[in-house]
Amino acid sequence: MQKEIERKYLECERMGIFLILMMCGGFMGAYTYILKGGVFCNAQTSNILLFGIALGTMDWKRAAYLVLPISAYFLGSLVSEILPVYVRKRELLRWDTLLVGIEITVLVILGFLPESVPVQVFQVSINFICSMQYNTFRQAQGIPMATTFCTNHLRQTGIHIAKWIRKKDSSSLKRSLRHFEMLGMFVAGGAIGAIMCHLFGGRAIWGAAALMAFAFFDLLRADLGREKGKLYQVPSGH
Repeated sequence: MQKEIERKYLECERMGIFLILMMCGGFMGAYTYILKGGVFCNAQTSNILLFGIALGTMDWKRAAYLVLPISAYFLGSLVSEILPVYVRKRELLRWDTLLVGIEITVLVILGFLPESVPVQVFQVSINFICSMQYNTFRQAQGIPMATTFCTNHLRQTGIHIAKWIRKKDSSSLKRSLRHFEMLGMFVAGGAIGAIMCHLFGGRAIWGAAALMAFAFFDLLRADLGREKGKLYQVPSGH
């Protein structure tokens, strides 16, 4: 079974990679909420809603402030759509591997910044890398996934459990368990992030970088080894 998965899917599409990144997503959400302004930077639904509320209440200062994280997230999706084309042409590393390396670098730098640095620097940086990650890692072993937020995983778990109950479809049960695993990793990441924030303050973000390093070295080993001849191949969902 393991060899069949390796033949069928790229390393960047493996469930294990997505589980690690999902845990990091929960960790980063806890970090920004506890230490950096009481916000979640993994997605932008709340910021866009708050932007609409600010416009409706004519709170122009608040509306202008919210443009910053929304723009950072937008820019992240734009960059992560353009850069892979150039990275793929060089056939040195996959964009997915390079992105995780960039994320680790950003998180390590953030951990070195003093507490006097405005929280917006942390928020915008994490907005940007979460956007790129969300746009890059789309499918885990043929299943559409997100690694930075979990609303759809909760929905998909319910949908596939219902299908399993109605139709006794074992594949639906397996898919629901996949989404449930992602939810569990997000919660675990949030819990670990909360503990580390209380213990280490701003440097707690290095914990997310350390977790992400496991995914990075796994992806790097695949790029330099068994998938060296597949660096041109586009992952499913793109």
